[in-house]
Amino acid sequence: MEKRAALITGGSSGIGLAIARALGQDGYRLTVSARRPEKLEEAVRGLTDEGIEAQAVPANMADEDGIKAVVAAHRDRYGRLDVLINNAGVGIGSSIADAETKKLDMQLDVNLRAVYLTLRECIPMLKEAGAEHHKALVVNTASIAGVRHQPWLAAYSATKAGVIALSGAAHGELSGDGIQVTAFAPGFVDTPMTDWTKGEVPPEEMIQPEDLAEAVRFLLRTSPACIVPEMRFIRPGDS
Repeated sequence: MEKRAALITGGSSGIGLAIARALGQDGYRLTVSARRPEKLEEAVRGLTDEGIEAQAVPANMADEDGIKAVVAAHRDRYGRLDVLINNAGVGIGSSIADAETKKLDMQLDVNLRAVYLTLRECIPMLKEAGAEHHKALVVNTASIAGVRHQPWLAAYSATKAGVIALSGAAHGELSGDGIQVTAFAPGFVDTPMTDWTKGEVPPEEMIQPEDLAEAVRFLLRTSPACIVPEMRFIRPGDS
Protein backbone atom coordinates (compact mmCIF):
# COMPACT_ATOMS: atom_id res chain seq x y z
CA MET A 1 0.00 0.00 0.00
CA GLU A 2 1.33 3.43 -0.93
CA LYS A 3 2.35 5.58 2.04
CA ARG A 4 -0.68 7.49 3.26
CA ALA A 5 -1.11 11.26 3.31
CA ALA A 6 -3.02 13.83 5.35
CA LEU A 7 -4.02 17.47 4.91
CA ILE A 8 -4.38 19.68 7.98
CA THR A 9 -5.76 23.23 7.92
CA GLY A 10 -5.11 25.59 10.81
CA GLY A 11 -1.96 23.58 11.40
CA SER A 12 0.63 26.14 12.48
CA SER A 13 -0.09 25.80 16.21
CA GLY A 14 -2.41 24.31 18.81
CA ILE A 15 -4.73 21.50 17.88
CA GLY A 16 -3.80 21.40 14.19
CA LEU A 17 -0.07 21.21 14.84
CA ALA A 18 -0.51 18.51 17.50
CA ILE A 19 -2.56 16.40 15.08
CA ALA A 20 -0.04 16.99 12.29
CA ARG A 21 2.81 15.86 14.53
CA ALA A 22 0.96 12.71 15.62
CA LEU A 23 0.08 11.76 12.05
CA GLY A 24 3.62 12.47 10.88
CA GLN A 25 5.03 10.31 13.65
CA ASP A 26 2.72 7.54 12.44
CA GLY A 27 4.14 7.76 8.93
CA TYR A 28 1.67 10.03 7.15
CA ARG A 29 3.02 12.53 4.63
CA LEU A 30 1.59 15.94 5.40
CA THR A 31 0.31 19.09 3.83
CA VAL A 32 -0.08 21.71 6.54
CA SER A 33 -1.88 24.98 5.88
CA ALA A 34 -2.47 28.17 7.85
CA ARG A 35 -2.96 31.85 7.11
CA ARG A 36 0.35 33.33 8.29
CA PRO A 37 3.25 32.12 6.09
CA GLU A 38 6.10 32.80 8.51
CA LYS A 39 4.43 31.06 11.45
CA LEU A 40 3.44 28.15 9.22
CA GLU A 41 6.95 27.73 7.80
CA GLU A 42 8.39 27.69 11.32
CA ALA A 43 5.92 25.02 12.43
CA VAL A 44 6.53 22.81 9.40
CA ARG A 45 10.29 23.24 9.75
CA GLY A 46 9.93 21.86 13.27
CA LEU A 47 8.10 18.83 11.88
CA THR A 48 10.65 18.17 9.17
CA ASP A 49 13.46 18.53 11.70
CA GLU A 50 11.82 15.60 13.49
CA GLY A 51 12.03 13.51 10.33
CA ILE A 52 8.41 14.04 9.26
CA GLU A 53 7.67 14.54 5.57
CA ALA A 54 5.61 17.73 5.33
CA GLN A 55 4.97 20.69 3.08
CA ALA A 56 3.69 24.13 4.09
CA VAL A 57 0.99 25.71 1.92
CA PRO A 58 -0.23 29.04 3.34
CA ALA A 59 -3.77 30.14 2.54
CA ASN A 60 -6.57 32.36 3.75
CA MET A 61 -9.42 29.92 4.28
CA ALA A 62 -11.94 32.67 3.61
CA ASP A 63 -10.74 32.64 -0.02
CA GLU A 64 -12.10 29.86 -2.24
CA ASP A 65 -9.16 30.08 -4.64
CA GLY A 66 -6.78 29.71 -1.69
CA ILE A 67 -8.59 26.57 -0.57
CA LYS A 68 -8.41 25.11 -4.06
CA ALA A 69 -4.70 25.91 -4.21
CA VAL A 70 -4.03 24.04 -0.96
CA VAL A 71 -5.84 20.93 -2.18
CA ALA A 72 -4.12 21.12 -5.57
CA ALA A 73 -0.70 21.44 -3.92
CA HIS A 74 -1.43 18.37 -1.82
CA ARG A 75 -2.59 16.39 -4.84
CA ASP A 76 0.41 17.43 -6.90
CA ARG A 77 2.90 16.35 -4.24
CA TYR A 78 1.32 13.21 -2.82
CA GLY A 79 -1.39 12.09 -5.24
CA ARG A 80 -3.63 10.74 -2.50
CA LEU A 81 -5.51 11.82 0.63
CA ASP A 82 -6.36 9.48 3.47
CA VAL A 83 -7.03 11.96 6.28
CA LEU A 84 -8.48 15.48 6.12
CA ILE A 85 -8.37 17.62 9.26
CA ASN A 86 -10.52 20.74 8.88
CA ASN A 87 -9.18 22.67 11.85
CA ALA A 88 -8.87 26.32 10.77
CA GLY A 89 -11.16 28.57 12.78
CA VAL A 90 -11.65 31.98 14.31
CA GLY A 91 -13.66 33.15 17.31
CA ILE A 92 -14.71 36.75 17.94
CA GLY A 93 -16.77 37.56 21.01
CA SER A 94 -19.45 40.24 21.16
CA SER A 95 -23.11 40.69 21.87
CA ILE A 96 -25.42 40.18 18.89
CA ALA A 97 -26.52 43.80 19.18
CA ASP A 98 -22.95 45.08 18.85
CA ALA A 99 -21.66 42.60 16.28
CA GLU A 100 -19.86 43.98 13.24
CA THR A 101 -20.96 42.47 9.94
CA LYS A 102 -17.34 42.11 8.81
CA LYS A 103 -16.50 39.99 11.87
CA LEU A 104 -19.68 37.95 11.47
CA ASP A 105 -18.80 37.22 7.86
CA MET A 106 -15.24 36.27 8.79
CA GLN A 107 -16.48 33.62 11.22
CA LEU A 108 -19.05 32.28 8.77
CA ASP A 109 -16.44 32.11 6.01
CA VAL A 110 -13.58 30.51 7.96
CA ASN A 111 -15.46 28.33 10.44
CA LEU A 112 -18.18 26.91 8.21
CA ARG A 113 -17.90 27.84 4.53
CA ALA A 114 -14.22 26.84 4.38
CA VAL A 115 -14.94 23.46 5.99
CA TYR A 116 -17.61 22.83 3.37
CA LEU A 117 -15.43 23.95 0.46
CA THR A 118 -12.30 22.10 1.60
CA LEU A 119 -14.27 18.90 2.03
CA ARG A 120 -15.89 19.37 -1.38
CA GLU A 121 -12.53 19.80 -3.08
CA CYS A 122 -11.05 16.77 -1.29
CA ILE A 123 -13.86 14.30 -1.93
CA PRO A 124 -12.38 12.77 -5.11
CA MET A 125 -9.10 11.87 -3.37
CA LEU A 126 -10.90 10.72 -0.23
CA LYS A 127 -13.10 8.41 -2.29
CA GLU A 128 -10.03 6.85 -3.89
CA ALA A 129 -8.56 6.18 -0.45
CA GLY A 130 -11.88 4.89 0.84
CA ALA A 131 -12.13 2.45 -2.05
CA GLU A 132 -8.63 1.19 -1.22
CA HIS A 133 -8.85 0.66 2.54
CA HIS A 134 -12.40 1.66 3.60
CA LYS A 135 -11.15 4.05 6.30
CA ALA A 136 -10.59 7.50 4.81
CA LEU A 137 -11.14 9.93 7.66
CA VAL A 138 -12.41 13.49 7.86
CA VAL A 139 -12.25 15.31 11.19
CA ASN A 140 -13.96 18.68 11.40
CA THR A 141 -13.07 20.75 14.46
CA ALA A 142 -16.23 22.21 15.95
CA SER A 143 -16.51 23.32 19.59
CA ILE A 144 -18.49 22.63 22.72
CA ALA A 145 -19.94 26.08 21.97
CA GLY A 146 -21.67 24.45 19.03
CA VAL A 147 -23.46 22.18 21.47
CA ARG A 148 -24.05 24.54 24.42
CA HIS A 149 -24.64 27.77 22.46
CA GLN A 150 -22.65 30.39 24.33
CA PRO A 151 -23.94 33.95 24.89
CA TRP A 152 -21.59 36.63 23.54
CA LEU A 153 -20.23 33.99 21.19
CA ALA A 154 -23.39 33.69 19.11
CA ALA A 155 -21.75 33.76 15.70
CA TYR A 156 -19.00 31.36 16.77
CA SER A 157 -21.55 29.02 18.38
CA ALA A 158 -23.72 29.09 15.27
CA THR A 159 -20.83 28.26 12.96
CA LYS A 160 -19.64 25.43 15.16
CA ALA A 161 -23.15 24.00 15.44
CA GLY A 162 -23.16 24.16 11.65
CA VAL A 163 -19.91 22.21 11.50
CA ILE A 164 -21.46 19.45 13.60
CA ALA A 165 -24.53 19.35 11.33
CA LEU A 166 -22.37 19.44 8.21
CA SER A 167 -20.26 16.56 9.52
CA GLY A 168 -23.29 14.37 10.12
CA ALA A 169 -24.77 15.14 6.72
CA ALA A 170 -21.43 14.56 5.01
CA HIS A 171 -21.01 11.20 6.70
CA GLY A 172 -24.43 10.21 5.43
CA GLU A 173 -23.38 11.08 1.89
CA LEU A 174 -19.88 9.61 1.97
CA SER A 175 -19.91 6.60 4.30
CA GLY A 176 -20.81 4.29 1.43
CA ASP A 177 -17.51 5.28 -0.19
CA GLY A 178 -15.41 4.21 2.79
CA ILE A 179 -15.17 7.73 4.26
CA GLN A 180 -15.88 8.46 7.91
CA VAL A 181 -16.66 12.03 9.00
CA THR A 182 -16.33 12.91 12.69
CA ALA A 183 -16.88 16.26 14.41
CA PHE A 184 -14.68 17.20 17.37
CA ALA A 185 -16.39 19.41 19.96
CA PRO A 186 -13.82 20.44 22.59
CA GLY A 187 -14.15 22.83 25.49
CA PHE A 188 -11.25 25.09 26.42
CA VAL A 189 -8.04 23.74 24.88
CA ASP A 190 -4.63 25.13 25.85
CA THR A 191 -3.93 26.98 22.59
CA PRO A 192 -3.32 30.61 21.57
CA MET A 193 -7.04 30.88 20.78
CA THR A 194 -7.87 30.57 24.50
CA ASP A 195 -5.29 33.06 25.77
CA TRP A 196 -8.13 35.47 26.61
CA THR A 197 -9.48 33.16 29.33
CA LYS A 198 -6.25 31.92 30.91
CA GLY A 199 -6.55 34.43 33.73
CA GLU A 200 -9.62 32.49 34.89
CA VAL A 201 -8.77 28.98 33.69
CA PRO A 202 -5.09 28.01 34.11
CA PRO A 203 -3.57 26.25 31.09
CA GLU A 204 -2.86 23.12 33.13
CA GLU A 205 -6.60 22.80 33.80
CA MET A 206 -7.45 22.94 30.11
CA ILE A 207 -7.73 20.13 27.58
CA GLN A 208 -4.39 19.63 25.84
CA PRO A 209 -3.98 19.70 22.05
CA GLU A 210 -2.36 16.27 22.26
CA ASP A 211 -5.63 14.90 23.68
CA LEU A 212 -7.33 15.62 20.36
CA ALA A 213 -4.36 14.22 18.44
CA GLU A 214 -4.72 10.96 20.34
CA ALA A 215 -8.42 10.95 19.46
CA VAL A 216 -7.50 11.06 15.77
CA ARG A 217 -5.18 8.12 16.31
CA PHE A 218 -8.02 6.25 18.01
CA LEU A 219 -10.36 6.85 15.09
CA LEU A 220 -7.76 5.56 12.64
CA ARG A 221 -7.28 2.38 14.68
CA THR A 222 -10.96 1.48 14.73
CA SER A 223 -12.52 -0.82 12.17
CA PRO A 224 -14.51 0.51 9.22
CA ALA A 225 -17.63 -0.79 11.00
CA CYS A 226 -17.02 1.50 14.00
CA ILE A 227 -18.65 4.87 13.33
CA VAL A 228 -18.00 7.82 15.65
CA PRO A 229 -20.15 10.77 14.51
CA GLU A 230 -19.01 13.22 17.19
CA MET A 231 -16.48 13.41 20.01
CA ARG A 232 -16.85 15.88 22.89
CA PHE A 233 -13.95 16.88 25.10
CA ILE A 234 -14.70 18.51 28.45
CA ARG A 235 -12.78 19.37 31.59
CA PRO A 236 -13.45 18.08 35.13
CA GLY A 237 -16.44 19.87 36.56
CA ASP A 238 -17.99 20.63 33.18
CA SER A 239 -21.44 19.18 32.78
